[in-house]
Amino acid sequence: MYTLIIGNKNYSSWSLRPWIALRATGIPFTEQKLGFFTEEFSRRVSAVSPAGLVPVLLDGDFAVWDSLAICEYLAESHPEAGLWPQDPKARARARSLAAQMHSGFGAMRQALPMNVEAQLPGIALPEAAQQDISRLQAIWHDTRAEFGQGGPFLFGRFSIADAFFAPVVSRFTTYGIAAAGPVRDYMDAVLALPAMQEWTRDALAEATFVPEDEPYRKHR
Repeated sequence: MYTLIIGNKNYSSWSLRPWIALRATGIPFTEQKLGFFTEEFSRRVSAVSPAGLVPVLLDGDFAVWDSLAICEYLAESHPEAGLWPQDPKARARARSLAAQMHSGFGAMRQALPMNVEAQLPGIALPEAAQQDISRLQAIWHDTRAEFGQGGPFLFGRFSIADAFFAPVVSRFTTYGIAAAGPVRDYMDAVLALPAMQEWTRDALAEATFVPEDEPYRKHR
């Protein structure tokens, strides 16, 4: 059975991606959560990943790190889970979107750090973050229109693309980002996933120490 090493569920958007991909598709795994800002985190993660970051997937004694690499490994190991769409064009688009989310939207990430427990509507956003938000909502709207037949997710059925946007849905919820129509429907579908609800419950149950100089602290 796989072991997935993750960080705090309240903050770790990178950990949420492979975690929800595993849980939503029923692939068996055990979770090992390490608290950020602890000596245990650095010691344990550095022992299995040269990147020194979460998430890390352990398949026996073989380690895969980086959220996109983990999801690709799972998709190849479990084709029955349908983590990528079957149609070649839809699959290519889903991979493009996951890669775009993996490496982009830095202004939004910085302005809206993931913080599941908080409710912080109405904070001032820089223009670059507002542009990222508009681009993300356009992606969801257009992808649903082109590929979303057959289900409530971007490509109908849940896929890795949805796993990569799940942390954004969480961020938009925390900060009260306005959404309507197909965009709101998509966010509601992600939030209604039993796996997403489980992650949220666990995040709300955490008690986390946050140092004074950490950027997370300003949004608590």
